[in-house]
Amino acid sequence: MNLTFKRCLIAAAAALTICSVRADEGMWLLQLMKQQNSIELMKKQGLKLEADDLYSPNGVSLKDAVGIFGGGCTGEIISPEGLILTNHHCGYGAIQQHSSVEHDYLTDGFWAMNRNEELPTPGLKFRFVHRIVDITDLVNSKINAGETTEITALTSPFLRKLAKEELEKSDLNGKPGIEVHALPFYAGNKFYLFYYKVYNDVRMVAAPPSSVGKFGGETDNWMWPRHTGDFSIFRIYADANGEPAEYSKDNTPLQTPKYLPISIKGLNEGDYAMIMGFPGSTKRYLTQSEVKQRMNAINQAMIDMRGVRLEVLRKYMDASDKTRIQYANKFAGSSNYWKNSIGMNKAIVDNNVLGTKAEIEKKYTEFAKSKPEYEGVVEKIDAIIENSTPTLRQLYYTNEALRGAIEFGSTYMIMDNIKKALEEKNDTLLEAAKKQLEDAYNSIHNKDYDHEVDRTVAKAILPALAKALNADELPDFYPTIQKEFKGDYNAYVDNIYDHSILSNRENLDKFLKKPTVKAIEKDPATAYSRSKNLKVQELGKKHAELEKDLELLHKSYIRGLGEMKMPTPSYPDANFTLRLTYGSVKAYSPRDAVNYKFYTTTDGILAKEDPKNREFVVPAKLKELIQNKDFGPYAMADGTMPVCFLTTNDITGGNSGSPVINADGHLIGTAFDGNWESLSGDINFDNNLQRCISLDIRYVLFILDKLGNCGHLIKEMNIID
Repeated sequence: MNLTFKRCLIAAAAALTICSVRADEGMWLLQLMKQQNSIELMKKQGLKLEADDLYSPNGVSLKDAVGIFGGGCTGEIISPEGLILTNHHCGYGAIQQHSSVEHDYLTDGFWAMNRNEELPTPGLKFRFVHRIVDITDLVNSKINAGETTEITALTSPFLRKLAKEELEKSDLNGKPGIEVHALPFYAGNKFYLFYYKVYNDVRMVAAPPSSVGKFGGETDNWMWPRHTGDFSIFRIYADANGEPAEYSKDNTPLQTPKYLPISIKGLNEGDYAMIMGFPGSTKRYLTQSEVKQRMNAINQAMIDMRGVRLEVLRKYMDASDKTRIQYANKFAGSSNYWKNSIGMNKAIVDNNVLGTKAEIEKKYTEFAKSKPEYEGVVEKIDAIIENSTPTLRQLYYTNEALRGAIEFGSTYMIMDNIKKALEEKNDTLLEAAKKQLEDAYNSIHNKDYDHEVDRTVAKAILPALAKALNADELPDFYPTIQKEFKGDYNAYVDNIYDHSILSNRENLDKFLKKPTVKAIEKDPATAYSRSKNLKVQELGKKHAELEKDLELLHKSYIRGLGEMKMPTPSYPDANFTLRLTYGSVKAYSPRDAVNYKFYTTTDGILAKEDPKNREFVVPAKLKELIQNKDFGPYAMADGTMPVCFLTTNDITGGNSGSPVINADGHLIGTAFDGNWESLSGDINFDNNLQRCISLDIRYVLFILDKLGNCGHLIKEMNIID
């Protein structure tokens, strides 16, 4: 670690008790709680637990009840038998995986009435953080010894190699399910090694119908007030020794050392609330020029290109249940960050983020005077951004359109191998490449792909990309459209989707029976795929070269910001590692004469109901329960049923499904969204506007009990009333 940065952390810890810090902002590292003395601030906010109750390197703590669900969400353990609670949108891919027209769990929901009905979900994993090790000194020793450079130490190949070496030396080497990842923090001023224990027999247990789990759909996404029952439940299974194992009928539910008790006592404004989870990515330390680049090169590309694709998908999904199920998860994933990008660009302007960044840079310039390590850093960053932005814009537009929106194409490298085998008369290589081509066909034409839907997307996206970029910025298949197809995009796309080797089974079988070099050279999908991928590779290489010095400048800038902010401690940007954020239950007022309460109730579900709009359909049984006020023990004191609530916690994507925990360490909800007005929060946290939207645990239990008839699951839990 840079000694200056180490002094910064130590000084911040020493002075923390006398400085004023807002409790809301910050995605704090649990392993630094004692060093930064943040536990004392949490106690001042109302926490009744000790630091070791939250995170204990050598004992059982709250961190052992929280893990990574799938590839991009958080989940929490809510029973001693491995029951996982996460968001509905986090489990959406698994629910869709199990769904068909005959068993439409997306529409109807899924409720396992016993263990035998719990559905194995191939590919789904749950990761617990087993151990965290500070390897900053180790990395710096390798830099000082000339084994690596400062910039190489930040790269994935170096970090993967280092992680592998450290695992091989550890007592965990060879243990079942152990994964290890080395990651930089504070832009490379610190490094940590994360050991995970990975369970891969995870079964689907319960999921409400989408009319509950996605109530409000795209319209309400990122909005408040919210009435979405965004939860699903899974279970971890293990072998006879409680260790990770592949699926087997002999596996049994994992006996977990820690699970979260559930409080149904209710919430009041000002109550302490903390969230433990795995926030994916923030960019809080960008300069003003980098924020502009984010708006114009990255966000706008998502807005423009995803908007075209979503319009096509929406039309087909509305017309066919089969297509709706096929594309449900793809649509949800694409739509989420399409709308997020729209909201972020708006919030950056509305919340004067650029002005805030300018003020920070002004203070930094004063701080950096006569400090060679920091002086001129911002100006150097700005110069790089100015030069690299046009290339980055091309890269994002091309990627979003041709790799993100269009699924069909040819694996041209396999085609090259077949061509080589034919020319060299290498039968061994030929047979291997033909098998790869068969696998590629099956990968493209999977159960969640529709050739005609994708064809229509291509017909819409190719001209949209041509409008977004200059002619000389487009891949070189665009001149082919003009010359050979007289500018007719539809004819060009039809030629690819009808006549390519991978277009259909008949074409593939014909080629595999008698492969020829001529057929490969004439294949339109191969030519198209080669053109688009070479363009993306060219742009990616050019962009990397233009920004090659940027990471080290960030390292200096963030180290300098940490010193400048002393004695206030700094937290690192999110990178999908375990974090803690703490704040309180709180309402907000987004604009003049608009005042939102901190919670919503089922009354709002009925007020929003629209039987003609799929996003606002209310299931008949749920409507009856609400009208009859049949809420069981889960209602508030006045007899109304809570649905969602607001806190000031600092979260982002990846926190979806994270437990919201009260001062006693009890589960009160699960986080699932942020509010529209603060979508610039990944870049700049706004204490007045930033809110985390969470699902009240009482609504989860109500739906499980009254709608799903899953009292047997509730009996597994430790309910505190």
